[in-house]
Amino acid sequence: MITRADVEAAQARIAGLTRRTPLVAAEPVGGEKLWIKAEYMQHCGVFKTRGAFNRQLAARERGELDPAVGIVAASGGNAGLANAFAATRLGVPATVFVPENAPSVKVERLRSYGATVVQAGTEYAEAYEAAQDRVENTGALFCHAYDQPDIVAGAGVIGLEVLSELPDVDTIVVAVGGGGLYAGIEAAVAEADVRIVAVEPVAVPTLHAALAAGGPVDVSVSGVAADSLGARRIGEHGWAAATSRRPRSVLVEEEAILEARQHLWSEYRMPTEPGAAAAYAALLAGAYIPAADERVVVIACGANTDLATLAQ
Repeated sequence: MITRADVEAAQARIAGLTRRTPLVAAEPVGGEKLWIKAEYMQHCGVFKTRGAFNRQLAARERGELDPAVGIVAASGGNAGLANAFAATRLGVPATVFVPENAPSVKVERLRSYGATVVQAGTEYAEAYEAAQDRVENTGALFCHAYDQPDIVAGAGVIGLEVLSELPDVDTIVVAVGGGGLYAGIEAAVAEADVRIVAVEPVAVPTLHAALAAGGPVDVSVSGVAADSLGARRIGEHGWAAATSRRPRSVLVEEEAILEARQHLWSEYRMPTEPGAAAAYAALLAGAYIPAADERVVVIACGANTDLATLAQ
């Protein structure tokens, strides 16, 4: 299981290669105070860049990254963007497998980073299988979208940044797909006894279903946030975090996600993608209601979206 020491090592390793994103004061939605961690301002517009750099740098330190062969990733878009960007900065080739229905804006950006893009299947799990075949045949370093220790530890640096600026935070609200971001933040803040609220769309409840079943189970993948929260089941590290210290697990409806996304844009000019708006939707829709004295941070984790779909 990932520890705070792993997250601190990741923070040191990726220093200077990733951005420290701002913590923005916002109007409370219940609770005493609310901040939004503007992680959508990270390189590539997504938190996954932290884990991508940590994975590739740590693998290079261990002698696992062949600079001639490079890396392979499978992604609905965001993890591919992050790993392609990191590979380019580190001077190694990248091949990214995405579902055939991946948003065109993400596919175009992948190619702009110099990645070879291979479209396979209609959801993440199928792209993943195709990527595994490529790894087996070439010896490339596989960079998982959410479920490798280095990936999770890199994401957890967000939690360390929140604690350094707001040591008396009570609650961090985070969207869950495969669980890498949740697991990393949980590792970073567990010793500080910060509550984690894990938010998922009703259409893709990987963690919620696992908690109900007593272990990871497959769920169907659909809905407005499926391109970024479209894992078929909770990852090993996400589940380990949930069994170590059970989070508050809540679900949000499709309409609530879209309303939260529009609200973030209208009120704060934050261009979040639907998956990133899910965490804020939990507050707006009342899926999670903070106590009167609660100090809450919401993670706005990605911005790879079509701005034309946001009302001005």
